[in-house]
Amino acid sequence: MRQLDTALGLGAIRGPLGRIVKVALYALVVFVFAGPLLALLVSAFGRVTDPTKLTLIPHDLTLDNFRTAFDQGVLRYLANSLVVVGGGLLLQIAVSVTAAYALARKQFPGVRIVLFLILSTMMLPEEILAIPLSLVLADVPVLHVNLIGSLAGMIVPVGAWAFAILVMTEFMRDVPIELEEAARIDGAGDLRIFWSVILPVCRPALGVLGIFGFTMIWDQYILPLLVAQDAKQFTLALALRSLRADEQVGTGVLIASALLALLPSVVVFLALQRQFMRGLTSGAIKG
Repeated sequence: MRQLDTALGLGAIRGPLGRIVKVALYALVVFVFAGPLLALLVSAFGRVTDPTKLTLIPHDLTLDNFRTAFDQGVLRYLANSLVVVGGGLLLQIAVSVTAAYALARKQFPGVRIVLFLILSTMMLPEEILAIPLSLVLADVPVLHVNLIGSLAGMIVPVGAWAFAILVMTEFMRDVPIELEEAARIDGAGDLRIFWSVILPVCRPALGVLGIFGFTMIWDQYILPLLVAQDAKQFTLALALRSLRADEQVGTGVLIASALLALLPSVVVFLALQRQFMRGLTSGAIKG
């Protein structure tokens, strides 16, 4: 609380008037940031007829919105999203840590060119990559398999994310070389050093990648739109658009579905917030 007072410039305000000002400002901050979430939560359990008149005061509470959402197949879409984000995040972390270990701890010709090529992929918007990506997924090189119409087609493209690779590379570069040298003296090989020395030190960075990677995959819209050929393959983000276009689905059902789409991101952040804050603090100290 004292840190918040200092950040807002309220540390010098004393007396009853100062306390009133602080409480009012704190209430305003909570209302601005938490108000929309509370309105979403209350409306999901209420009867909403006008989407422009959401309220923070609960009344006429009901579970009908969720029942209708379940009848519309929202649980199936939620399960698809969890499968995609679970498989995609595991693949993304595996690719990121192995690529970062090679880029950060090994010296080989062209390492700067490789980093530049990885960075360049972040400069292209998804709309430009949509057509080439759909062609590649329709006939994967070397394997010659068609991933269109399968959840695997939504998992494989998110396995390599430039942001995750660059973050892990910079974090691994700051791991003291003495730790690696001591492990080599004890007879450890590259795989043992990577698994037992480098990865435990990079645990805060893994927390950061877990949160950002989960959010990136969970919010994917264009990729499922390209891959899914049937409503049974929709993810929740794609299904929300379909529910919104359905005139027979009420606003309350759409809000209840949106709440279900929001909850996993909140749960993941709460579960990884300690590692996330440690990762941010480590980066600030090293910078």
